[in-house]
Amino acid sequence: MKITIIGTGYVGLVTGTCLAECGNHVCCLDIDEAKVRSLRAGKCTIYEPGLEELIVQNSKAGRLTFTSDFNEAVDHGKILFICVGTPPKPDGSADLSGIEAASKSIAERMTEGKVVVIKSTVPVGTGDRIEKIMRPLTRHPVDLVSNPEFLKEGAAVSDFREPDRVVIGAVNDEAAELVRQLYLPFTPSNTPILLISRRAAEMCKYAANSYLAMRISFINEMANICERANVDIDEMKRGMALDRRIGSHFLYPGVGYGGSCFPKDVQALANVADRVGHEPAILKAVHETNEKQKRVFIDRVKGEFEGDIGGKSFAVWGVSFKARTDDIRESPALTIIDGLLEAGAKVIAYDPQGISNLKEIYKNRLSYATDAYGALAERDALLVLTDWDEFRSPDFDRIRAALKKPVIFDGRNLYNASWMRRNRFTYYSVGRPPVFCEREERARAAELADTLG
Repeated sequence: MKITIIGTGYVGLVTGTCLAECGNHVCCLDIDEAKVRSLRAGKCTIYEPGLEELIVQNSKAGRLTFTSDFNEAVDHGKILFICVGTPPKPDGSADLSGIEAASKSIAERMTEGKVVVIKSTVPVGTGDRIEKIMRPLTRHPVDLVSNPEFLKEGAAVSDFREPDRVVIGAVNDEAAELVRQLYLPFTPSNTPILLISRRAAEMCKYAANSYLAMRISFINEMANICERANVDIDEMKRGMALDRRIGSHFLYPGVGYGGSCFPKDVQALANVADRVGHEPAILKAVHETNEKQKRVFIDRVKGEFEGDIGGKSFAVWGVSFKARTDDIRESPALTIIDGLLEAGAKVIAYDPQGISNLKEIYKNRLSYATDAYGALAERDALLVLTDWDEFRSPDFDRIRAALKKPVIFDGRNLYNASWMRRNRFTYYSVGRPPVFCEREERARAAELADTLG
């Protein structure tokens, strides 16, 4: 089948490449000509494991092409996927200007009937709205379908090829069936393809992301309570997660969620609720708890240095919002870095993939390391903010030798607190009692001196 993808961000590039891999002829459109040139040369413009190899393979086979020519793109596809961004406005609502511009451009160039699939995350009613925009601009039939994506950055290729479910929302049954046929190669007999109303399809993506964000905010709330009650969150979580009604997914305490989906989707759904006259108390609390969690971590760093980190120097391991991606959008690490800089501290950062994106934002306000250990020399502490695999089992002797004092703030609970105590690190994690080896030794020495004195 001939397919056009409008937009080559994470969603568009993964969708187009995977559809080409199963035999479709896919044309991907992007208005950024530099990006198009890179993709034509076989260079993936995002970091997503396994994607670049598929781009090269399908480009060579002639099934995957890239263009900045809108006329060429619209003419190519029988089915056109809109995969442009829907960033948040100041009030939290989704900015649909990209969706509207793409739909107008499609309608104005159509020379035959098309099925237009909105893959972008959009609020309920967007399909109705876009349909009203497009119909007066063309004399050809156009069918609007909602097909929300459920791709995790860092595992997007496998998520597309082996989905939990495929959701297709349409008014026209024939258009829905055409899109369903596209997904049959990716859906073995046990994988459901849901054919539902367009409005329900639009709503289910926001609901799913908001629920997962709620689980993260909930476990972070529990972590803060556990820490003050001298309870290890990991022990509590094991007992909680064994309940089959709950499970362990997305119950990982840390510095909060980030990325291009959860922050904006929670706020966008809250905005939808406000517009239909419902007070979204839970959604607002989820967002506020997540913002608070980042500040809690900053306060923890300040507390170790008696409230004053002016002139202190910190190594940061990890700036992408999660491992296996170079995406730093809404990353909690950025809020924490901002807090350190505002307090007069210096920061040197390392990330396996996200540094080039970080440099675009901070430029010379930060220092940048080319490897993890290169960030440590003569720093006052190490902050671990992303759960990259290479940070999980580091050389602690090398860390100790490089830092001024053995102080680690672990925002992802990667290390065993008992082991850190035995190896005499001052160690802060999330939801677990902190380890104060040097302070405890000084306190014991003082107590012994008083006893002998």
